[in-house]
Amino acid sequence: MFSKILVANRGEIAVRVMRACRELGIKSVAVYSSADRKSFHRVYADECYYLGKADPRSSYLNIDRIIEIAKKSGAEAIHPGYGFLAENAEFAERCEEEGIVFIGPSPEVIRIAGSKVRSRESMHKAGVPVIPGSPKLESVDEAREWAEKLGYPVALKASGGGGGIGIVVINNPEELEEAFRKSKKLGEKYFKDSTVYLEKYLAKPRHIEVQILADHYGNVIHLGERECSIQRRHQKLIEEAPSPALNEEMREELGKLAVKGAKEINYTNAGTFEFLYENGNFYFLEINSRLQVEHTITEIVTGIDIVKYQILIASGEKLRHRQEDIRIRGHAIECRINAEDPVNFYPRSGRIVHYRSPGGIGIRVDSGIHMGYRIPEEYDSMISKLIAYGENRMEAIARMKRALYEYIIEGVETNMPFHLAVMNDEEYVKGNIHTKFVEERNIAQKVKEYMASFRTIKAKLDEIFRESEFSEEEISAIVTAIDLYEERENEIEQRIWNAIFSLGA
Repeated sequence: MFSKILVANRGEIAVRVMRACRELGIKSVAVYSSADRKSFHRVYADECYYLGKADPRSSYLNIDRIIEIAKKSGAEAIHPGYGFLAENAEFAERCEEEGIVFIGPSPEVIRIAGSKVRSRESMHKAGVPVIPGSPKLESVDEAREWAEKLGYPVALKASGGGGGIGIVVINNPEELEEAFRKSKKLGEKYFKDSTVYLEKYLAKPRHIEVQILADHYGNVIHLGERECSIQRRHQKLIEEAPSPALNEEMREELGKLAVKGAKEINYTNAGTFEFLYENGNFYFLEINSRLQVEHTITEIVTGIDIVKYQILIASGEKLRHRQEDIRIRGHAIECRINAEDPVNFYPRSGRIVHYRSPGGIGIRVDSGIHMGYRIPEEYDSMISKLIAYGENRMEAIARMKRALYEYIIEGVETNMPFHLAVMNDEEYVKGNIHTKFVEERNIAQKVKEYMASFRTIKAKLDEIFRESEFSEEEISAIVTAIDLYEERENEIEQRIWNAIFSLGA
């Protein structure tokens, strides 16, 4: 077992990994950028080291500096969390070269998973159904031939894409040439891979994924499925487990497909096999070769700590569970609480003036923020993950609504009114959801209606913070002064750390 692990990430996921380390008796090492000097993960860890400026390229994407800190601190392994370097095969390879264990799958598996073309080919070979589509496309003419063969509408996708980047829906031949150039350009810009391919476009599928665990001895199990159909711009916002669309027979069928796919590519550690479900059919979508944001709800309904398992597998242990040991109990829902406009989803930054998280039976909050914390504009705007558990789906929804009512976050705008609008939508309550749900149910308009009542409720709850003699204008001036002071502190601290590293200390 490892004695020390460096967590190459920030915020709530860094704290989540460090909690697992603490429970296993492993010391944790934090890294932080200038924007995260006041971040909770920095002080929660046993040790912390400065990475660089807020720009991710100077900090959380800086492979050389992360490796340098890992060696300097004596960390035997690195956990990448999610995002940043979590699915970077070059980083995983570099860890191997330096004698540091990368807590995740092998570099080759990361490369397969990172290429939608290669992963589709692998799943087809394994007998896992894939969405009808093309191989790698070399030209517009070839794309046109495949589009005619598949039938419009089709989706042109960047092979290395993620988060919806590089996906263009094409409804007729006239749109194809421009879409081809656009998708290739986006793929090259964001993923350094201009490879594109076509898939038959599914209009309103459900997005269902399967969590798998695999050790280095050929043992692979699945932990059931998660439904991730509530999305905006291909980004997940609400997830739940299990899916309300599946019965036990379908769940077993889907789980077997994911396990078969994992074995085909010799997958190890934790991972997610994602599928689209439409008209009674499952179609492989992609592989996420890392810990997912929504791993929490699987942990809740199975009782299995996925992050601990990642560490145990990476240290060489065999799986402690067999497939027959896995039982799904109750229902869990996760809402991603983001600092953003709840109608148009534009991200927000700013300082959290008042904060009180919800509690009570069946509620879990994973966050890395605190009162006085500034949401940096350089990174993802997620504040926390709010999870509700119940004996059944209706109880989980009721508890989520209660938790959203209790949650106080003042100083930045959040998307909590969006979540309330969804939780109260009659079709959502019935489980009639799909990837176009937000648009079809006109949730944006419903959010506007909820915002007025939401602000009234929050103003009432916010009274517990109103003992201060300062006015709103004075508080705003104080916050501005603190921001300026911290900027100056960041500059000084950065100079100190640069001097330390230049001396080889």
